[in-house]
Amino acid sequence: MMAMTYEISVKAVFSASHQLKLYDGSLEMLHGHNWTVVVTVAATKLDAIGVVMDFHLLERRLGQVINVFHDRHLNDVPPFAQVNPSAENVAQYIVTKLELPGHVWLHSVEVWETPDNRARVLLGRGSDLVDK
Repeated sequence: MMAMTYEISVKAVFSASHQLKLYDGSLEMLHGHNWTVVVTVAATKLDAIGVVMDFHLLERRLGQVINVFHDRHLNDVPPFAQVNPSAENVAQYIVTKLELPGHVWLHSVEVWETPDNRARVLLGRGSDLVDK
């Protein structure tokens, strides 16, 4: 039998402003986005009810991570007072904070600043590959 991997994805949106620290040390102009986050998780087997994990549970857990950003200026929200609030760093933050059941691993986190611009973190199989 061929080995299979199952994936599910959820999407969430939050509104927040930010200012990137530029190469010369200055800050770009204050601006905001309706940020879209897409999280994909995977498993090699389905659970007792035949799913990777419950979509609603994954939505709630993602919400717990990103709700601290909603209607905020990211530069004022830890860890972004010290870390540049780029889409890449927002994605990395989500990677470090999202909690998943033991048989499921995080496959990717996408953070879209606009419909045309996104950053994505791809992860290997298993939580041992993610430095939490």
